[in-house]
Amino acid sequence: MRIPLKHYSGLLGNYLKPHWPKVFLLTALLLGGIGARTFNPQVLRYFIDAAKGNSDSSGFITSLLDFVGANASNQLLTAALLFMGVAILNQVISVTARYIGELVGWLSTNALREDLTLHCLRLNMSFHNAHTPGDMIERIDGDLSNLANFFSRFIIQVLANIVLLIAVLVILFYEEWRVGLAMTGYAIVTLTSLTLIRNIAVPAWKEARDASSDLFGFLEEHLSGTEDIRSSGATGFAMRWLHKFTRARLQKELKGGMMNVLMWMVTGTMYSIGQAIAISLGYYLFNRGVFTVGTVFMVIHYADSLFRPLWQITREMEDFQKASASMVRIQELHTIENSITDGEGVRFPSGPLAVEFDNVTFGYNSEETVLQDISFRLEPGVVLGLLGRTGSGKTTITRLLFRLYDANKGRIRLGDMNIRDAKLRDLRHHVGMVTQNVQLFRATVRDNLTFFDANVGDDRILDVIQEVGLWSWYESLSNGLDTELQSSGGGLSAGEAQLLTFTRVFLKDPGLVVLDEASSRLDPATEQLIERAVDRLLKNRTAIIIAHRLATVERADEIMILEDGRICEYGNRTALANDSSSRLSKLLQTGIQVEPSEISTIREVLA
Repeated sequence: MRIPLKHYSGLLGNYLKPHWPKVFLLTALLLGGIGARTFNPQVLRYFIDAAKGNSDSSGFITSLLDFVGANASNQLLTAALLFMGVAILNQVISVTARYIGELVGWLSTNALREDLTLHCLRLNMSFHNAHTPGDMIERIDGDLSNLANFFSRFIIQVLANIVLLIAVLVILFYEEWRVGLAMTGYAIVTLTSLTLIRNIAVPAWKEARDASSDLFGFLEEHLSGTEDIRSSGATGFAMRWLHKFTRARLQKELKGGMMNVLMWMVTGTMYSIGQAIAISLGYYLFNRGVFTVGTVFMVIHYADSLFRPLWQITREMEDFQKASASMVRIQELHTIENSITDGEGVRFPSGPLAVEFDNVTFGYNSEETVLQDISFRLEPGVVLGLLGRTGSGKTTITRLLFRLYDANKGRIRLGDMNIRDAKLRDLRHHVGMVTQNVQLFRATVRDNLTFFDANVGDDRILDVIQEVGLWSWYESLSNGLDTELQSSGGGLSAGEAQLLTFTRVFLKDPGLVVLDEASSRLDPATEQLIERAVDRLLKNRTAIIIAHRLATVERADEIMILEDGRICEYGNRTALANDSSSRLSKLLQTGIQVEPSEISTIREVLA
C-alpha cells in the first residue's frame, strides 16, 4: 500500500498546527546551528594562517577581530576563544533543538494516538473480534512512536540540511571554483545514490512491525490466560508458540536491519570519497600556490561539513522508512470504516421501553446465520426470560439491542423507535446491562461507577450504593469515592463486584435492562443480596433476562426459548408452565436446576 505525499503533508498540517510557535523556534535554532557550522571553519583558517604568519588569508575574520577591538598581539587568542565560543554555542543550540523537537514530536503523536484510539473504539465489534488487544497496543503505541521523529524534525531537518548544503557549496565556489564544482558533483552523486535506495527498507520494516504486532497479541492473550494455561499443563505449548513469534520477529528485524546496513555502506563510501576529493584538491592547489595551509584545512573541514547534511538526510530517510512502514499500517487502520453509524437522533420516551423485533435475521459472517426471522414484541414494563442452549442466539439478541452489530435484515424498535434512527450514545444510555463478568478500571470508585461521567453527583452515587446493599463495603474504603480501584478487582469479592455493576445501571437509569444472570456463580448469602438488587432494578423497567437456570425464570412475565437461531416457544410464563405440552413445562417437571446446554438432552428424554 503506497501512501500519497498529500497524506504526509496532511498529517503534518493537522497535528503541527497547534504547536507552530515551537516549530518556528525549532526552525530558528536549526538555522542558527547552520550559521555556526559555516562560520567556524573560517576562524580555523585564520588561526592556522595567522600562526604561520599569513594573517591576510581571511579578511572577514580579520575585520571581525578588529571590530571587537583585538590588537595584533592577542588576535590568535581572541580567534581561539571565538572558535571555542561558537562551538559551545552550537552545542547549546543542538541540545535545545533536540529538546524542542522531542517535545513537538510527542505532543503531535499523542494527539494522533488519541484520535486513532477514538477511531478504533468507534469501530464495530467485528473489527475488535478480528484484532487482539496486543495487536492494537502495538499499532496505536508502537507504530506511532516511530512517527515521533517525522513530526518533530523530519521536514525541518531536511530543509535545514539542504540550506547548509547550499551554503557550504556557495562558500567553496567563492573560494575556488574548481573546488566548488568538484564538491557540487560529489553532492549530486551522493544525493542521487541515497535517493535510489531510500525506499528499499519500507517493505522490510512493515513486515517487522507486523511481526511485532503478532508477538504482542500473543503475549496479551496468553498472559491474561495464565491461570488456565498453568492449570491445564499447557506451559510448554505456550513457550513453543512464544519461540515461534519471537523467531519470526527476529528474522523480520534482521531483514530490516540489513537494509539499513546497505544504506550505511553507501553512506560510508560516499563520505570517504568526499574526504579524498577535498584532500586531493587541497594538496594540488596548495602546491600551485593557490591555497594556504589554513585554506586547505578549511576546505577539508567544509568537506566534512558538506557530508554532514548528506548523512543527516540519510538518517532522516532511514527514520522516514520506518515511519513510512508505520504510516502504511496506520493508514490501513484509518481506512477501516465503521458500518454502524449514528442515526438522525430520534428521542426515546422516558420510563420502561417497549422492545420489538420485526423479522430480524443476522449472522456474524456471510457463511453463518445466527438469528433467523426473529419476531416478537415486549411491552413496556414486561420481564422476558430468554432460554436456549449455547449458540442459540441469546447473547446475539442483546448485542443487536445495543447496536454492537446491525441486523442483516429486519428492524428493531425500542420505545416504538427504530434504533437505527437514534444516536448511539442516546441508545446505549437507555439500555443497561449486567453480566457475570465485571470489568473494573484502574480509577477511583466514583469513575468506575459513573463511567467517568462528571455530571453524576456524589449524593446520587451514595444513595444508589446504599440502595443496592453496598454501604458496608463503602464504609470500609479508605478514601470513600476517591479510593483507587485496580482493573484486576483486587480487594473486591465476586458479590461486591457484581453489586458495583448494578450500581452502574441504577445510576444510568435505563428504560430497558438486560441481565445475564449475574448471581449464577455466587454463594447463597451473596446471591440473596444480588436477588434483592435485581428486584429493585426490575421495578418499573422493561427487562430481558438471559436465564442459565430455570429458577431464574420465576420472575419473568414471558418466556422465549431459542433453538438454532429461531424462536421455538414464546408466550406467557404462567400459561406455558401450566401447559403440559410446552417445553418449559417439561423442563420444570424435572424439578432440578438445568443448564442451557442440558435443555436439548432433557427434551429428548422427555419426548
